[in-house]
Amino acid sequence: MSITIDGHQIDVLYSEDVIRGRISALAHEIATLKPQNLLVVPVLKGSFIFAADLIRAMHQAGLSPEVDFMMLSSYRKGTTSSGQVDVLRDIEASVKDRDVLLIDDILESGRTLAYAKDLIAARGARSVRSCVLLDKPGKLAANIKSDFAGFSCPDKFVVGYGMDMAHQFRELPFVGFVVPKS
Repeated sequence: MSITIDGHQIDVLYSEDVIRGRISALAHEIATLKPQNLLVVPVLKGSFIFAADLIRAMHQAGLSPEVDFMMLSSYRKGTTSSGQVDVLRDIEASVKDRDVLLIDDILESGRTLAYAKDLIAARGARSVRSCVLLDKPGKLAANIKSDFAGFSCPDKFVVGYGMDMAHQFRELPFVGFVVPKS
């Protein structure tokens, strides 16, 4: 399926229904770990829709996590990572001796997730795991692998389901890619 928004053609990669089913499965996978004193930390902004749906699915799977937010950026308004991670908002909750689950939208260069994981571990977390909606292999610049991943992502610029292109298309209820203009 393909739609056109503001002159951009967007092809659907993962529909609402497919995403919903995968999120339920991820929540059950996470619950099997039986995390202790779980703190879930969505990395904003791109993960906010995925995180909200995953946290609700985690409740359905029997978990009751505390939630705090971290805002990191390595993209700014571009479509490729700048190579530098900036903390725009840090968490307020203590992570000492807690199991922490970082939630991010996409694992691409890995810099943002690696930075967050190292930062949380250095603060004394019992464990730090990560869950990403999309894993884009072949672009890693950091030595990191997600503990849980929703889908493998082709080498395309994806939008929707919280992910944007210069702050556009976050509201789309699916994950799609912007078709390059000829």
